[in-house]
Amino acid sequence: MSVAFTRESDAEAVAADLPDRPIPAHPNLVTATGLAQIEMALTAARAAYAEAQASDQISSDRTAMARATRDLRYWSARRTSAQLVEARPSDGSVGFGSRVSFERADGRIQRYAIVGDDEADPAQGSVSYVSPLARAMIGKMAGDVVILAGQDVEIVAVD
Repeated sequence: MSVAFTRESDAEAVAADLPDRPIPAHPNLVTATGLAQIEMALTAARAAYAEAQASDQISSDRTAMARATRDLRYWSARRTSAQLVEARPSDGSVGFGSRVSFERADGRIQRYAIVGDDEADPAQGSVSYVSPLARAMIGKMAGDVVILAGQDVEIVAVD
């Protein structure tokens, strides 16, 4: 049997059909920093797409083109739907763009900024405004006690 009639690997076909990155259904609220990050990611996605198009290996390896196309679609959609929120609540309450510090029962003090989905990075001290932590804190003020992961925590500062 000729090699032309066999399928050695479906990896190339699978790579070409990468699923789209999921786009959250809630509004795409962003801080100024988050908007800048989206614009940088969109620029990088455009460059990756152009590089994949210019590559001589498109016919033999569609992975780079599929990834670049998927990322370009995602970041274009995120830029289009971005809603810049510049002002934080002026009454001292926790809101979008706020940095909130809270004390856990064991005495640890943690601090997180409440930002948009694409900007959120809990390891770096930022969480999405739709995260359980943010939803528990939004609208509260320093001195308020909220339940977080089944435990009482006290908000000690809102910046």
